[in-house]
Amino acid sequence: MRHTTEIKLANLEDLHAVRLGVKKPEEVRRITVADALVDAGATGLCLPTSLIERLGLTPVGKRTARTAAGIVERTVYSEVEYTLLQRSSTIRVTDLPEGSPILVGHIIMETLDLWVDMTKGLIYNPAHGDDWIEEQL
Repeated sequence: MRHTTEIKLANLEDLHAVRLGVKKPEEVRRITVADALVDAGATGLCLPTSLIERLGLTPVGKRTARTAAGIVERTVYSEVEYTLLQRSSTIRVTDLPEGSPILVGHIIMETLDLWVDMTKGLIYNPAHGDDWIEEQL
């Protein structure tokens, strides 16, 4: 069963610039996507290149990834702040070919203590109720 969720993204460097007084809050590059695909087979956060460009992210390296299409090289970009179900954190972004859905991977679900329920979709971890309990690293 396919599950999607709303995800809000903001350029983390822009947010830091606002805190330093270099940018105004309205200058932060942000997007909200209503139908990001929750994909437990994905690792982190993967975005099509057009959204990476809209957010103004910069390349920081390359990574080899195993996909349904085989082994491919992906570009890793600077960090975004992401928000799902009123919980936020930050992560570097991996690119996807244009036309691909945004992929929300298992690291995001673990970080925010979220769970995929087969009938409800993405929910707070039922073992923790509404409490956000992080795993010790």
